[in-house]
Amino acid sequence: MKPPSLLQVLLLPLVVADYTLSLRPRLTPMPYNPRVPFPNPPPRSTSRVCVVNTHGDGVTDDAYSVLFALHECNDGGHVLFLRGETYTIGSAMDLTFLKHIDIDIQGRIQFSNDTEYWQANSFPFVFQNVTSFFKLGGEDVWIYGGGTIDGNGQVWYDEYAANIYTLRPVLVGIDGLKDSVLSDLVLRHSPQYYHFIANASNVVFNNIDIAGASTSKHSAKNTDGWDTYRSRDVTIMNSVINNSDDCVSFKPNSTDILVQSLFCNGSHGISVGSLGQYVGTFDIVESVMVSNISMHNASDSARIKVWPNAPSAMSDDLQGGGGSGRVRNITYEDMTIDNVDYAIEITQCYGQRNLTLCQQYPSPLTIDDVVFRRFRGTTSRKYQPLVATFACSSAKVCGHIRATDIDVVSPSGTRQAYCLNQEATNLELECTDNYKGFR
Repeated sequence: MKPPSLLQVLLLPLVVADYTLSLRPRLTPMPYNPRVPFPNPPPRSTSRVCVVNTHGDGVTDDAYSVLFALHECNDGGHVLFLRGETYTIGSAMDLTFLKHIDIDIQGRIQFSNDTEYWQANSFPFVFQNVTSFFKLGGEDVWIYGGGTIDGNGQVWYDEYAANIYTLRPVLVGIDGLKDSVLSDLVLRHSPQYYHFIANASNVVFNNIDIAGASTSKHSAKNTDGWDTYRSRDVTIMNSVINNSDDCVSFKPNSTDILVQSLFCNGSHGISVGSLGQYVGTFDIVESVMVSNISMHNASDSARIKVWPNAPSAMSDDLQGGGGSGRVRNITYEDMTIDNVDYAIEITQCYGQRNLTLCQQYPSPLTIDDVVFRRFRGTTSRKYQPLVATFACSSAKVCGHIRATDIDVVSPSGTRQAYCLNQEATNLELECTDNYKGFR
């Protein structure tokens, strides 16, 4: 979309209001500091404040007003979405031009429910049919203020139930953002992932509140909290996530990632992958630290999922297998488990329920140097007596996996783990060949 003309913006109702700018949030990393320092730019000019006008009717598109304010205060200013106001976005916005700007969201931003428009005009990424309402990029961008971004997801949950090939936008699509912070935000009802972070570096997510369950019989599907992709030095911390898919997922070529101090409820855990989905690709996930996580009512807590070297299918719209790469230097520590199906799950047979076929065609993607330590809590009854599964397609491509100080039991008090092609002496659990199923 081109920047709006002055005339287009002047035709909006004039907003006259007193306002107070939010202070930049203080970033307090616990227990670890990231590999590179957090962004710390000087304050923006107090003489360059752009208040975003809105039609305020909850229907008319305010995208032109948003773009006008962002262009006017780009490179040194402060953009304000007013408290108590609702801004409706009905047009796709390319925001990759942003630099040296504070975006203060005190009000509510909602996206229109025009599914036909968004499927035709949202921004495509190159991974798993991901699209986004807007592309956020640039450098030195701070977004905060305590306001809400709402994806109007219910119409998408119902649409997807009728047609699984519906292209559902992610709520926050990031492409090429660097040296930036998103903090103190409420995210609601994303059609798909809440964040997709692509081609980013040194980006911090702090104090994010995520939720958005369906109100119909059609559940909210694939609502990952964060997915990182071709990005490095991403920090995710001090947040609460109530969703129905991965709390955080590290997709291909995610390196030097820090995830800490999260409360995750209803999710599929914190996951490496899925990886190795596409033939001819080389996927890398390495140098990842996950620490101080509270995981509740989930399918998994800590998870690594790799496609085998044979065609496999999770569903009609999620298929793959045959890609290569590596997973290396991954640590999960200090995780509290509460009603979680598997405290730990490693599989190189993702999407392939035929274990014989999986071992006949072992994954060319290697898993090496993975640590799980200081896990506490109780699993669900789903897989008891198992509390964990380590399913490698071959010992040659999956090794040096250690699980220490694992104080996790099933409701019946057992602490068994399914171990396939694993060195049992490295796992402080009771290894068994009793297969109970994995995804």
